[in-house]
Amino acid sequence: MASTDRTPKTGMYIAVIIISFGIYISYDFNIYTPFKEYGATIQSIASTVGLIAIVLLLNAILLGWIDKADTLHVNRYNLRRVIRLVTVSIVLIILISTLFRQPYSALAGLGVISLILGFALQSPITSFIAWLYIIFRKPYQVGDRVQIGDEKGDVIEISYLDTIIKEVRGDYIGNDRNSGRIIYFPNSLILSGKVINYSGQFVPFIWDETAVQISYTSDLKFVEESLLKATIQDFKEQYPERDIKEHEPIVYFRVNVYAWLEAVISYPVEPTDTTGRRNRILQTALSLLNAEPNKVGFPEGTRR
Repeated sequence: MASTDRTPKTGMYIAVIIISFGIYISYDFNIYTPFKEYGATIQSIASTVGLIAIVLLLNAILLGWIDKADTLHVNRYNLRRVIRLVTVSIVLIILISTLFRQPYSALAGLGVISLILGFALQSPITSFIAWLYIIFRKPYQVGDRVQIGDEKGDVIEISYLDTIIKEVRGDYIGNDRNSGRIIYFPNSLILSGKVINYSGQFVPFIWDETAVQISYTSDLKFVEESLLKATIQDFKEQYPERDIKEHEPIVYFRVNVYAWLEAVISYPVEPTDTTGRRNRILQTALSLLNAEPNKVGFPEGTRR
């Protein structure tokens, strides 16, 4: 769809290139030269417009090729950003070169402008450098669940100056559920603080755990088997193509601060499914445990 939308633009750029260089050549060979006294200026404008049209044409062709490329959405997203940045930079260089006829004047003017902008736009420039770091070093990508400072959420956009995440948890929500709020923060934050990427680049899982409170008189072996059965069953249902042996859950016991026992199941989970997986495991595990009241006791009143 994206490549189809660019077809009219491609035709327009080609038409502009032909017209611009036609005007330029007509003044060179005196074919049709109205306003001859302004010939040099008209040629300069025509060549500038023609060169910009060539750059935009190449930009449209490359973006169309990227849209059709058989690669990850994140990689296409980053490539589009880089190509647009390069396109804008080349267009600016062409315009500056046209405004300053002499190359030394162009360089001097560009140097002065850069110096002024460097002081005035220090924070945005730092964020832009951080964007380059994000693109090439990839501490996180679109779709990853990250925590930067105190903010945690799913990355939905990485622009030249800021990153946008869809918040999870937040001030009003417990567990790792979507709060409905959108957080914007400057890219420069990642250069001065740590980035926690829950999605990771190597495996799709992080490790989470869920505790069930039981009495001291419970059959610990039965509790362990029930928790493992519920967890493994859910894993096989959610990830039938994966080998459970590479992601085996474990159960351990600990004493609760209020003096009863806690049976804790530790298991792999996708960062965006922590609440859902916990609910499914508890529903299955509690059904198994409650089916054997003689083997499992739960804290009740002063009973331990």
